[in-house]
Amino acid sequence: MYISPMLLETAAAPFSDSRYIYEPKIDGHRLLYDQPDASSVHLYTRHNNECTRQYPEISVPFPHDITLDGEIACVDPQTGAVDFESVMSRFQARRSDTIRRLIAELPVTYVIFDILRYKGEDLRNRPLMERKAILAGLALPNAHFGVTPYVEGAGEALFAQMQARAMEGVVAKRKDSVYETGRRSAQWQKIINWTYADVYLSGYKKAEFGWLTSVPDNRGKMRPAGVIEFGASPTHKKAFYGVSKALITGEDSDFVYVEPRIRARVKIRNWTRAGMLRSPVFTEFIV
Repeated sequence: MYISPMLLETAAAPFSDSRYIYEPKIDGHRLLYDQPDASSVHLYTRHNNECTRQYPEISVPFPHDITLDGEIACVDPQTGAVDFESVMSRFQARRSDTIRRLIAELPVTYVIFDILRYKGEDLRNRPLMERKAILAGLALPNAHFGVTPYVEGAGEALFAQMQARAMEGVVAKRKDSVYETGRRSAQWQKIINWTYADVYLSGYKKAEFGWLTSVPDNRGKMRPAGVIEFGASPTHKKAFYGVSKALITGEDSDFVYVEPRIRARVKIRNWTRAGMLRSPVFTEFIV
């Protein structure tokens, strides 16, 4: 049975507090593992999309009924870093032969951080540290399962380690927190290790808000780099559209294109292998 997962609020900055534990934030996708009886296993994304067939190495049972919450992670064999694009390659695979090939080329790990039900008992109203103790005592089915490590109280030190390793960030959780199904809660907070980039604004969407971005390529010519959809205030938007009227070069059914003269700074999760901004958020114009 699918359980809508507990979601994170965003902390303004790293912090340390003895009432919290701190976990590395894994750059994968959320996965709910549900085993209602001794044999059947169902895997669900955060949005209730079943993905059991995509991950045969995870679709193996425990000795008892159980429901777990965690992240699917994929490690780049070249660098040893957790690689989000490889996870997406696994998630998007549908053909059986492709899935079999990717099990060997891009094996995944299910990194578990919570246990919601076990041996017929709903654990969601138990304090987090009790759930963690139960989770720590489990015998995992195979080497594709792991448990998220954590530290107590030392959030800023862990965040510094994540920065040094270019990892996604840190999750802070109250030790006494219950599992609040289907809602965003301040009991769990994420601190993202953002990267910053400077881009040129080269157009905008006609329908909903979105600014097209460009960056110089290795020949000095502009190439597309993605779309900014978040972070701009009404004041920023008014300023952009006021200036961009004089820079319009053309349009099509979806976009208006402008000369890339307006510069902006964005924060991003990282650059994709194709050279695109991942999850860009506008921070300021560059004069």
